[in-house]
Amino acid sequence: MKPNYKTTIFACFIGYIVQAIVNNFIPLLFITFQTTYEIPLSKITLLVTINFGVQLAVDLISTLFVDRIGYRASIVIAQVFSALGLLSLTFLPEIMDPFLGILLAVIIYAIGGGIIEVLISPIMESCPTDNKEKAMSLLHSFYCWGHVGVVLISTLFFVLFGIDNWRILAIVWALVPIANGVIFMKTPIAPLLSDGERGMTLSELFRNKTFWLLMVMMLCAGASEQGISQWASAFAELGLGVSKSMGDLLGPMAFAILMGTSRAIYGKFGDKMDLDRFMSVSTVLCIVSYLLAGLMSLPVLNLVGCALCGLSVGIMWPGTFSRAAVSLRTGGTAMFALLALAGDLGCSSGPTLVGFVSDALGGNMKLGILAAVVFPAVMLLCLLFSRKKKDA
Repeated sequence: MKPNYKTTIFACFIGYIVQAIVNNFIPLLFITFQTTYEIPLSKITLLVTINFGVQLAVDLISTLFVDRIGYRASIVIAQVFSALGLLSLTFLPEIMDPFLGILLAVIIYAIGGGIIEVLISPIMESCPTDNKEKAMSLLHSFYCWGHVGVVLISTLFFVLFGIDNWRILAIVWALVPIANGVIFMKTPIAPLLSDGERGMTLSELFRNKTFWLLMVMMLCAGASEQGISQWASAFAELGLGVSKSMGDLLGPMAFAILMGTSRAIYGKFGDKMDLDRFMSVSTVLCIVSYLLAGLMSLPVLNLVGCALCGLSVGIMWPGTFSRAAVSLRTGGTAMFALLALAGDLGCSSGPTLVGFVSDALGGNMKLGILAAVVFPAVMLLCLLFSRKKKDA
């Protein structure tokens, strides 16, 4: 009997929702942690750094254990760590130093988030689908919908039941990876490589020029995405004079919705589109969005730039993954792990460049964002170079 991979694809979709939960739930509680546990905000902001730092480390070391223990065991372990981290939030701060308790919980679920990031794309790639580029884009849209869902559902919960009951919500969110872990234990998972094929070693990847081009593209994809999104809320607050909650809705939420829409559009109609052309047009639109956000004096146009950025960057990350799967068909787990690492480095370097330039220019955030236009510009050069190489 032929295996049914519909549940596998469904579990992959939920996997990215799990990653959205572990990345976006705890920032909603920062002020609560500050007031409840009297933790300085300077310490609390370290939680984000630690979260992504651990995920970066997991991206790197996953090449050492994933192929040895298998995809099924690894992805189930990822769901377990994600659930344990969320559940630990509800009691660790009460039985030890509050900050250390929260930090330990973050480290636990960050391990799960890192493994998810490495494995979900290759598991999806291994599923027998008609158009893998479409499937990959649709898959990555679920992180965006997860981000939107976490913010909206959590906000609604806090309004209805009070933010003091956040522990109950943490338990509810933990049920998602628990359920998904059960699905991954039973659903079929196809091998990424055919029988008899050997995945490329790290040394083979490092000697491959195409691999390094893809690494640069992934770094630019992450940096282009986060360079604006991290500052979108501040744009809304400063430019329109709205509240923090409304700023979050007009800034990051609008960005996430439009990024998800872009990925969903390609996921629906990708079989009728040329991926290289779609990525090139999107990258040009991204450059335009950065110029609108950084150069225009009207706050409304700055916000339009932020929104357009979400729409334009949607295809960059999944599109680069799809190009890698086609260009380096035997890249294997090591390739996907290192591409995830490059993407995460970009997610850190984009906002960092904006912050450094803004500080150096007297807190001028718009000029900081303008400086980050270098990332989509380099992305466009990479796409043009690869097309020229293909046509040669």
